[in-house]
Amino acid sequence: MIRHRPGSPMSDPQQKLREICRIAARVFYEKGYDGASMQDIARAVGLTKAGLYHHVESKDRLLYEIMNYGMDILDETVLAKVSHIADPREKLRQTIIGHIDLVVRARDLEITVILHENRSLKAALRGKINARKRRYVEFLENLIDQVQKQSGGEPKISPRLAAFALLGMVNWLYQWYRPEGSVKEPELAQAYADFFFRGLLGEASTSGV
Repeated sequence: MIRHRPGSPMSDPQQKLREICRIAARVFYEKGYDGASMQDIARAVGLTKAGLYHHVESKDRLLYEIMNYGMDILDETVLAKVSHIADPREKLRQTIIGHIDLVVRARDLEITVILHENRSLKAALRGKINARKRRYVEFLENLIDQVQKQSGGEPKISPRLAAFALLGMVNWLYQWYRPEGSVKEPELAQAYADFFFRGLLGEASTSGV
């Protein structure tokens, strides 16, 4: 598998693999995993079928690479941006806002592939992706626990349940949210963050935290 560390330059093969992942994700999104063929993907990418197999050996492995790339994007565009934030509340709020941006922006449909095609992976590859997902859930769970302890009093909800509730709210956005609609992304992100904090802490708003 071709990977790079956030902030490090990518080689041409790494860039090509990411390009293939982005385009293939859109093909899977439109046709479904079972309905899309490697020929469909090769045509969309502008390669011969043999050329596509030079970069990735199977459709199953390609789906894994897309999902892994999606998790890389989460690391790079959400987690890396909040890593310097010391205050747990602000860190959680910015994580929510960043994750919403990731789910609703049209240029990263590989994220939606992660949401609904995970079971199409074979067991070994699915286990690797699920391990990365678990690390993100644990990150949210620990952060929520810190926020609850910071606020004092008895927790209103278990951190684990709160983490899964948050993911359920945010990850479903791709099914209904349309950027061209009346609700714009900043308003959406703030409303979701406020709603979550009200449920978690009984706070009226997270604005200005």
